[in-house]
Amino acid sequence: MSVLSNVQFVPSPCVSVCALDEDDVCVGCYRTGMEISQWGRMDIDRQRLVIERTQQRMRGELAPCVVTHGE
Repeated sequence: MSVLSNVQFVPSPCVSVCALDEDDVCVGCYRTGMEISQWGRMDIDRQRLVIERTQQRMRGELAPCVVTHGE
């Protein structure tokens, strides 16, 4: 079970090191550019999913962006 499963508010994972790498992933928080730009408009379940993906990216695993370009 995810640590965030019972949380009613998901704080932004931003660490104020804002720079996107060649894969469009922030080197500070490990969110994609699209995930960063949509964060405030996401519901809590999608924010939790983004956090899970950032943790995967931190471990060097492939984790596709949660946001599609049509959103």
